[in-house]
Amino acid sequence: MNNVIITQLDPVKVPLVKRFYKEHYPTGKANKSELIYSLLLNDELCGVVRFRTVEDSRLLTGMAISKQHRGKQLGSQLMEYCAKHTLTENDYCFAYAHLTSFYTRHQFVQIDSKQLPNALRVLYERYSNSGKDLIPMQYQQNC
Repeated sequence: MNNVIITQLDPVKVPLVKRFYKEHYPTGKANKSELIYSLLLNDELCGVVRFRTVEDSRLLTGMAISKQHRGKQLGSQLMEYCAKHTLTENDYCFAYAHLTSFYTRHQFVQIDSKQLPNALRVLYERYSNSGKDLIPMQYQQNC
């Protein structure tokens, strides 16, 4: 039986997330100031998503599922939990092109970068100018 537990991560456990990222998502950088949700499968850390506050908005970032558990709908379970407990229309993500359909299934809609709040637009432009192919998206509650 697969026992999935999703919880808000206690900031003292951020080192666990840093280790997880090192193995499964090397560019991920967890910070104690962020809102972090973890997904445990049979007591093993298998998924993480972070929300970084940027002025009056939040950026969903660092969404990752462990390599051996990808394709098992754990990412969807994590997003459904976030939709129920934390996501608002002030939440945005910069999705890699191959993941836009995943975020669309979870009520994010693609927007023009000009529609981003100023601080997020500046961040988006910096990422884009560094060569990252990202799509700005915004969470819509009644999508």
